[in-house]
Amino acid sequence: MSKNRPFLPCRTDPDEMLAAIRQSEPLITESQAAQVKHLIIRLQQKQGQQDHQRFSFSKELKAHILPLTNVAFDKSGSRFITGSYDRTCKLWDTASGTELHTLEGHRNVVYAIAFNNPYGDKIATGSFDKTCKLWCAKTGKCFHTYCGHVAEIVCLAFNTQSTLVATGSMDNTAKLWDVETGKEMATLIGHTGEVLSLCFNSVGDQLLTGSFDHTVAVWDVASGRCVHTLIGHRAEISNAQFNWDCSLIVTGSMDKTCKLWEAASGKCVATLVGHKEEVLDVCFDLSGQLIATASADGTARVFSANTHQCLVTLEGHEGEISKICFSPQGRRVLTASSDKTARLWDVQSGVCLQALEGHTDEIFSCVFNYEGDTVITGMCCPHTNTHTPRQIKYSLQQLLASCYHFLIVHFR
Repeated sequence: MSKNRPFLPCRTDPDEMLAAIRQSEPLITESQAAQVKHLIIRLQQKQGQQDHQRFSFSKELKAHILPLTNVAFDKSGSRFITGSYDRTCKLWDTASGTELHTLEGHRNVVYAIAFNNPYGDKIATGSFDKTCKLWCAKTGKCFHTYCGHVAEIVCLAFNTQSTLVATGSMDNTAKLWDVETGKEMATLIGHTGEVLSLCFNSVGDQLLTGSFDHTVAVWDVASGRCVHTLIGHRAEISNAQFNWDCSLIVTGSMDKTCKLWEAASGKCVATLVGHKEEVLDVCFDLSGQLIATASADGTARVFSANTHQCLVTLEGHEGEISKICFSPQGRRVLTASSDKTARLWDVQSGVCLQALEGHTDEIFSCVFNYEGDTVITGMCCPHTNTHTPRQIKYSLQQLLASCYHFLIVHFR
């Protein structure tokens, strides 16, 4: 796998690009060349899509009778799921806002949720009841209940192949579970603090775990062995991610910094500074060339993964930013804030293109669908935000019995 994916500008001749790819990838045969060219043209069309259009409000959903914890799209964006303090996960049709299934069975807050993208036929839910459940996305049937953690599950992830589910817990461990059999495959032991973030690499052979102990561990999935411990942060880890080609790892921390690491060696290659308060979220764009950070100081920043320089500072929110993500095309950044708005930003200029308004309390989650033409934002009710490391640890049992919770869906 190439470590530097070529950018496909719309004016590049597809035949020239095909020739260059075939030169570097000799396994592409003559019979496959036409399909590769077709994919190149599709990628050029996607990258060339004009994304200056504004999002317009589509619908407001009363998703649960208790606060939301997380939202997630399937790959196509045609369905999304919501987790809640009401102990359920709900599956929704994006276009109509129709509730398709209510996944019931957990005995406490459903905190971590995910589709097994790109397939989208299974859903995993992690709960404060210390279990993870695997569900059929089509029927709502529960396939397996994974038992073994001795404290709340606060994060989970599928590997790309959809053969494993990883869970992270307040018991300081992560576990690997077999999707097909429901068996526990490994317990990843080594952290001295709660595990709050998980990320498989795109190959599926390594897993990151970020912890309250200020470290990130890199695990070999096959053996369950810790390959590297990334030491250098001075406070809790808020998030950790691989880039697309698995060569780099970015970590965000409550110590107000992000760090960039070589995945192969575990060496820290850069510390990204500039924020005045805790870094609450961090992510790569799909090319792995840009890094976006969100902070409690009310700003977001975009850094170059190559030069480690801050390219733009995104200023305009009036409260802390707890979530940040790139659009699939990579030209826009979406942020969610405690100021009750989400904002859409131009990556190159740092200009705020649009403020998505309508929520009456702080927004804890925002996400693009795969096409980048739909956004979902999730609102927190007063005093129930448990979506950053400092809040999760001290708010695990907080419930508000009379709180209604809303999602707002925006379409272009």
